This record gives sequence, C-alpha cells and structure tokens, in this order.
Amino acid sequence: MALLKIENAMMQFGGLTAVKDFNLEINEGEIVSLIGPNGAGKTTAFNMITNVYTPTKGKITFNNTDITGMRQDLITKTGIARTFQNIRLFKDLSVLDNVLIGNHVHIKSNFIEAILKIPKYKREEKEMLEKSLSLLEELGLKDVINEKAGSLPYGKQRKLEIARALATNPKILLLDEPAAGMNPTETDELTAFIKEIKEKFNLSIFMIEHHMNMVMSLSDKIQVFEYGITIAEGTPSEIQNDKRVIDAYLGVTEDD
Repeated sequence: MALLKIENAMMQFGGLTAVKDFNLEINEGEIVSLIGPNGAGKTTAFNMITNVYTPTKGKITFNNTDITGMRQDLITKTGIARTFQNIRLFKDLSVLDNVLIGNHVHIKSNFIEAILKIPKYKREEKEMLEKSLSLLEELGLKDVINEKAGSLPYGKQRKLEIARALATNPKILLLDEPAAGMNPTETDELTAFIKEIKEKFNLSIFMIEHHMNMVMSLSDKIQVFEYGITIAEGTPSEIQNDKRVIDAYLGVTEDD
C-alpha cells in the first residue's frame, strides 16, 4: 500500500486551473521526482500535500489517513516534512535553535507547563536538546551549532533546513528544488547527502528539481508536469526516452 497517495487532485485559483487530475503514489523507501518547466504547477502540488492550499477537489492520503485539508501542524505530526525553494531559516537564531524549533512539533507539555518549567517539561526539553545535538552531529553540522543560521555558507544553510525538517521525525521528506542556486560541485555533494539521509533515516522522498543529473541519479520514479497536467511518468530511463517529455522539457528532438 502506498505511503502517500494523491487521487484526482485539482487546484483552481478563480478561473485558473494550476493543477488538474493529479494522481501519484509513493511507496516506503522510494525517491520520486516531479519535473517540468517553470510555472508547470509543481510547487502548487507540494502546497496541496501540506495544505498551504486546500485542493479544490480530490483526495490526499498519507499512511492510511486522509489528510486533505488537514491543519498544517497536524500534517507535520503525521510524518510529512518539507523544505522550500527559497531557504526559510530563522536566520538570526543559532543553528541549534533552528533544529530545536523542528523538535517542538512533538512536544507534549502545554504552554503553562513550559512557562512554569515543571519536571515533565524539563525532561522533554533535555530530550529535545540531546536529539538536536545528535542530529547535527550526524549531518556534519555540530561544529557550527552556535553560529547564526544566516551566516552559514549557502550549502550548509540548505543542510540546516533539511536538518530542521528531519527533527520533526518525518516518514516522507518533500524537497522543493534543493539544488537551486548551487554550482555543480555543491549539487554533487547534495546528491550524496540526500542518498545518505534517505538510508540513515529510512525516508521516502518526493522532490522537485531542475538539475537532471541529480534527478536521474536519485529517482526511482519520475512524474512530468506541463501546465498542471501529468504528461508522463516512469523510471528515469523511460522518461529520458519519452518524446513528449523531450519536446516539452528536456530539449529538442532529433526531428527538430
């Protein structure tokens, strides 16, 4: 049974249909990529999953639970985390504080218990700190825990954003153009990093990306969008040889 299943999802803004009849299944342990030209509706698809936009119609099921229209914080608690094309960190806070914020989604103490710092909250606070430090060490960021997030090099900021997402204990990680703005060396490093965290944290990954080498080397399946409509789906080799995909996105055909 699919971990994430999207059935006939549509997103309309007034008279504009941004995504139409979107169907997708992602199984446990899979990396699935969504590709297509700019403006094809890819990020809108992500936003429907995380309820930034509630789908105009259709159904989204995650881990046997209907999450269509569910509150964003509850979606995170079910096991879905995401990053954004434009890195969204708390840039004036430390690296450690950014990851601690990710941990807070699962805290059980209420506001009053936190203010009074009762033993229950102190235990949770200690557990969050230990978990955050361990995560940063695993991801190679422990040496910068006290630095402001905004002062980090671009590649480390991207890693930190992923670390904060991982702090929520996701079963699936949504990556929106993780290699945006990176040079080829940084992109290669990020590709290796994604492979590593996928295995280490037993993740499924749904990714939007324009770097085709990265997409082809990471993906188990690829879905191709054009004007909010799926025009192809399959393995990397099938997508590379699909004439409609070549025409629409990957380049020109030999007949041109």
